[in-house]
Amino acid sequence: MAEETILSVIDLHTSFTTDKGEVKAVNGVSFNLTAGKILGIVGESGSGKSVSAYSIMQILEKNGSIKSGQILYKGEDITKWPESKMRDFRGKRCSIIFQDPMTSLNPVFTIGYQLEEAIKLHTDRRGKEARDRAIEMLELVGVNEPQKRIKQYPFEFSGGMRQRVMIAMALACEPDILIADEPTTALDVTIQAQILELMKDLQAKLGMAIIMVTHDLGVIAQMADEIIVMYGGRVCERGTAEDIFYRPAHEYTKGLLRSIPSVDTMGQRLEPISGTPINLLNMPKGCAFCPRCDAAMKICLEEQPPETRTVDGHLAACWQAIRAEIDAGMIRAEQKA
Repeated sequence: MAEETILSVIDLHTSFTTDKGEVKAVNGVSFNLTAGKILGIVGESGSGKSVSAYSIMQILEKNGSIKSGQILYKGEDITKWPESKMRDFRGKRCSIIFQDPMTSLNPVFTIGYQLEEAIKLHTDRRGKEARDRAIEMLELVGVNEPQKRIKQYPFEFSGGMRQRVMIAMALACEPDILIADEPTTALDVTIQAQILELMKDLQAKLGMAIIMVTHDLGVIAQMADEIIVMYGGRVCERGTAEDIFYRPAHEYTKGLLRSIPSVDTMGQRLEPISGTPINLLNMPKGCAFCPRCDAAMKICLEEQPPETRTVDGHLAACWQAIRAEIDAGMIRAEQKA
């Protein structure tokens, strides 16, 4: 049976107007999200991964806007929807989990009140029915004694429990798409593992599609069916976890992998990516990563590399990868001769 594409982002451009000029945070990003699958978006701070997610939900700051491109939900371009229709989309069709649950939850209202508010807003449940649904969702995400906990305030919960509440709130209306924006950043390693395991279990149980936004390659490795690597508001490389971790083609992806510790690098100094993150107010003419790339060529300065299928079969936008493909093609031609 053919897999259903539930969301398509096509050539998305999102910018922010500032006193110093236009910040082009997302520059021509495209990807497809398949129903029931997990898509990972990875990159360092300022790469455009979170802005891409917020563009889907259309929850940008007042100075931000989608300049061009399409976001197709089940074939409909939601960038053309009125705000009233988008309010129905948020929560009911697409939900989001933010980085810090403490700032996402209102400290003056009980957990139960906030859960019930989301349920009432997007479903027909009211009164006892809404409360029962809130208790059911807390139980689903592993909050102990939900009947008691529902009367408590956010400060009475640990960080991991608050994040479970946020997941319960996001899933209460059974959305088709869940966006998780750095959902484990504020948590310690043990709780992080529990939250990720919980999300995987719920995804398998409920069949929703997940967009996992993170800077943590370890999180992406164990979660995602497909991975997108972003830098400077553009997609550098995309493929399966095996493609990205064992056959990286873009120089930025290689740099990310060299800069994280592993069993193979024990006792060795980690190799950071040289230079500083790109200034989005002053984007280079060619490849966004060019100023920090040790393997940069003259063409990297002048032209943006097109997304090309690598010799290993996945996609990358890197002139070095294109050169490798050309060399491999020449070698194959010589072998045939």
